[in-house]
Amino acid sequence: MSRIGKQPVAVPQGVNVTLGDSKVSVKGPKGELSLSPHAKVKVSYDSATRNIVVERPQEDRLSRSVHGLTRTLLANMVEGVTKGYERKLVVIGLGYKAEIDKKNKQKVILKLGFANAIEVVAPTGVTVEVTQIDYRMEGKKDVDKVTAVVVRGADKQMVGQYAADVRAAQPSEPYQGKGIRYDNEVVRRKEGKSKAG
Repeated sequence: MSRIGKQPVAVPQGVNVTLGDSKVSVKGPKGELSLSPHAKVKVSYDSATRNIVVERPQEDRLSRSVHGLTRTLLANMVEGVTKGYERKLVVIGLGYKAEIDKKNKQKVILKLGFANAIEVVAPTGVTVEVTQIDYRMEGKKDVDKVTAVVVRGADKQMVGQYAADVRAAQPSEPYQGKGIRYDNEVVRRKEGKSKAG
């Protein structure tokens, strides 16, 4: 039996769970999410105990693998509609900038030393904010003010994917550390070439 799959998903107050034909919808203060579970698993909701239970009728390999996955996806949905998810990226480099487009608040404009600015548009359900935060680079004692792109949303997958798209515009390089990185990401630094004596 899957150790993750057999655990029920607790549904907090203020969250509504609806089981339709081959669809589970979860609605809360942060939004509404839905999931179509795999045909190999059975999802049920007990309104008395406020628990979502995922069961698998068969014991084949596919059933076992989607059992724990379905339970995790449902748990992420419940957490997403109650607390939401957030990823923070920092932009490091002289002249590197990030700003929100004045006309379209879902668009981030990145100026990363290229001839043209890079525009990354957030999908519906994901909000983006550009702010200044204190950040300490590895190997430095001082804390610097850097630009941060904060991505928020109820859908964990969408938040993570959009943050990855922003980071992919210019990942941090190992020599000077310039580029875009997650705020908790550690970039392994390399030493540059030294002059021969």
